Amino acid sequence: MSNFEQISLKPGFMKHNGGLLFRNLSETEYEFKSTINKNHLNAAGITHGGYIAALIDAGAGTSAHRSANGAPCVTISLDLKFIGASKTDDEIIGKTKILKKTNSLIFLFCELFCNEKIIASASGIWKILKVKQSNFGPGG
Repeated sequence: MSNFEQISLKPGFMKHNGGLLFRNLSETEYEFKSTINKNHLNAAGITHGGYIAALIDAGAGTSAHRSANGAPCVTISLDLKFIGASKTDDEIIGKTKILKKTNSLIFLFCELFCNEKIIASASGIWKILKVKQSNFGPGG
């Protein structure tokens, strides 16, 4: 199993929000993680749903990008279910499974865990863009 690597290296949304660590488990399975800080909290003192959504979009999107051999991918659909809560200093781990890949689309499922308990799940569809490789990068 490979080690996690920081993928939020360029200025952008996810780097601004603390970055995203990512690793490949297989051609169809990936993991990502991030640590919750006080900027990620809502008024109730738990992790904001918008941050959870962004974390899943970036982590699952990077999974799509990697499964498409580095081609840029964009989110077409993302269906989220918020199941549990997290708070400051919690480590959030995402697990993504590629369900199907066609020439132009990737279908996947993702779950987020905190302290070994599920806190969110998502299913999504990503479009593989047919553009020349440039300095597109993963991680939002």
